[in-house]
Amino acid sequence: MNSILNMITLPLLGNVDLSTPILLIFFLCLLAVICFEFVNGFHDTANAVATVIYTKALKPQLAVPWSGFWNFMGVTVGGVAVAMGILKLLPLNELMALPVQIGACLVLGVLLTSIIWNLSTWYFGIPCSSSHTLIGAMIGGSMAFTHFYSGSVNWDKAKEIGLSLIMSPLFGFGAAVLLLLFLKRFVKSEKLFHIPQGDNDKPSPVIRGLLILTCTLVSFFHGSNDGQKGVGLLMLILIAFLPATFAIDHKIPADKITHSLTMTQQVVQRAMIVQPGNKTLEGLDSTITKAQAEIAAKTATEGKGVFVFRKEIQYINKGAKYMLANNMVNVQYADQDTPILKAATGDLTKITDFAPIWVIITISLSLGFGTMIGWKRIVVTLGEKIGKTHLSYAQGATAEIVAASTIGLSSWFGLPVSTTHVLSSGIAGAMVATGGTKNLQSGTLKNIALAWILTLPVCIGLAYLLFMVFHIFVSV
Repeated sequence: MNSILNMITLPLLGNVDLSTPILLIFFLCLLAVICFEFVNGFHDTANAVATVIYTKALKPQLAVPWSGFWNFMGVTVGGVAVAMGILKLLPLNELMALPVQIGACLVLGVLLTSIIWNLSTWYFGIPCSSSHTLIGAMIGGSMAFTHFYSGSVNWDKAKEIGLSLIMSPLFGFGAAVLLLLFLKRFVKSEKLFHIPQGDNDKPSPVIRGLLILTCTLVSFFHGSNDGQKGVGLLMLILIAFLPATFAIDHKIPADKITHSLTMTQQVVQRAMIVQPGNKTLEGLDSTITKAQAEIAAKTATEGKGVFVFRKEIQYINKGAKYMLANNMVNVQYADQDTPILKAATGDLTKITDFAPIWVIITISLSLGFGTMIGWKRIVVTLGEKIGKTHLSYAQGATAEIVAASTIGLSSWFGLPVSTTHVLSSGIAGAMVATGGTKNLQSGTLKNIALAWILTLPVCIGLAYLLFMVFHIFVSV
């Protein structure tokens, strides 16, 4: 059995010796993250097709696979900034130094919590944020992990992500109100503000093209943001089970890393001449020298030396970014050294913040196929139960434009946001701009708000509990 499993996984994992029980758990975790992203597809991506379906711009049979394809493209070309931002919530460096069974406890706790809550809210047709769900699960699992081991939740990163998740729906609501009021004031087109009546009442080619374009953009940016969360989860599994293989990107040539370190060190040493005795600069200089020695001795890419090297690269990168942010404040260096530091931090980030192409493709396919199944419950809520009137073309386009812009900008800055909350708040804002608050269905909004409030504490508690239960089994 073990020889068969190793034969299957050899192309994927290389010459990594995993016992049969651990290998089975590894595959269970892989299946769980694929299921999470599949659920995310029909849970969150339904948001992207809601307005285009309810404005009769596209039939569901066309809208859903179209959205699925552009979600796939969004994950494929969207980079890994959001994925790495999610991972930074966790005590990864401490996790890598422990037996893989402990990592399995954390991974399974996070994944099962996310799947359970997503499926529960989907079943009741409540637009709930997969981002909130995942982040709550990660915080809860990390809190349970640090109960037994060293490390801590990255609360600074949690606050940054939390602020993004709170502000994005408020921005979506306000921006939708302002945009629709602007359109009503300056665009004199009855066709744009028409509310479709019946199956045969369809938008003009121009308006239809606008609605399809906005649907495409929301789908693409959803993939580039929410899809990256799946990439982050899959990288968590790989780092937890195979830390020496996936803690750093082994494909980056040693000479390229050495060049980045040397350029950074030269800037640091020039700054030390101006500011002798600066402890920050001295610490950076010393750490760079150690990292260069480890590369030369080839210990940086072997065994436990990988973990030490990863920490050093993170420390150097953080120090270089600190220098960029504090020039002429706490450190001093010449202006011509700024581009050198920027280039170096970009190169150093790629050493620890990466995802293999097969990881991105796996998540892309899972999200794309998930989009095509189970979408109807959420679409009905967004299309029929937020406002008291049917969506007009202008309302649908407004909500989608605001959602696409908000998600796209958040992906650019590496911040996860909730597609669900941004789009549903955009629809609510468009409804308010048309008929005031009396045009909203309070019952649906209360359900969405309740899910928003409950998601974090429920997921934190459930992930904490699941880690404890799993930890008992592996400790016996």
